Amino acid sequence: MDEVVYLNGKLVPAKEARVSIYDHGLLYGYGLFETMRAYNGKIFLLERHINRLTVSAKYAGLSDALAGIDLAKACTDTLKANNLKEARIRLTVTGGEADTFPWAGTDSPATVVITAKPFVSIPEDKYEQGFRVRIASVRHCRDSKLSGIKSTSYLINVLAKKEATVQGLDEALLLNDDGYMAEGGSSNVFFVRSSRLITPSEGSGILPGITRQVVIELAEELDIGVTEGTVGMAIIRQCEEAFLTNSTMEIMPMVMASDETGWTVKIGTGRPGPITLKLMAAYRERVTRETS
Repeated sequence: MDEVVYLNGKLVPAKEARVSIYDHGLLYGYGLFETMRAYNGKIFLLERHINRLTVSAKYAGLSDALAGIDLAKACTDTLKANNLKEARIRLTVTGGEADTFPWAGTDSPATVVITAKPFVSIPEDKYEQGFRVRIASVRHCRDSKLSGIKSTSYLINVLAKKEATVQGLDEALLLNDDGYMAEGGSSNVFFVRSSRLITPSEGSGILPGITRQVVIELAEELDIGVTEGTVGMAIIRQCEEAFLTNSTMEIMPMVMASDETGWTVKIGTGRPGPITLKLMAAYRERVTRETS
């Protein structure tokens, strides 16, 4: 079956879909996106993803251009059109095509693209081994409101992940401009110390992930304490466990960290810890409950 995508109100074959070379998303990175995962033909936490994009669109000045578009239905329709049960869905919204600069104002409609591809899962043995990460040389700006928006201007994250990939590692960890922990290249980060979760706050320059929020909710249900705040580099040596979260990989244990100087630290025992495993199981139970 040929892939079908949603493009500006229509479901079309992917090979026929075209976006203008004058689109503001291409020329200026003026756009937003959400990445979601479908289980058993249902998009998990779809409403939360749409709500986050809607809030970001208001800040970015894209709300009017999206008026009247049922983004949730468009995502569901795209999934169904591709006849997929397990899928990775990406919703991308840009400022659209216009002859003016984005800041000059335009009545042009937004460009909306939705893709649904078969989900390629991370091998289960990777969850048993855990991720090895690299402290990135690029940094987030702690005070920038843009840190909390999932923008198509993704260059910092791309560069951070490229650094990690070149070293044969699984993910990057970004600090903010004050030298404190922020987030992963495409994930949020949690540490476990004295049976309590510690995670950088929204004021640390992070994107507040949907999965991050679910993990906090699950921790509360399991009577696991959670502290959100400023997290220093020392936590890597002090914690007993650590893990990363995002919508596609769910909860991934983190077992080792290094940086460009050659500094390397094993996290805890170097294996996934009991609290991480407990949360992984609780997360998958919630997915099953809400998508079965």
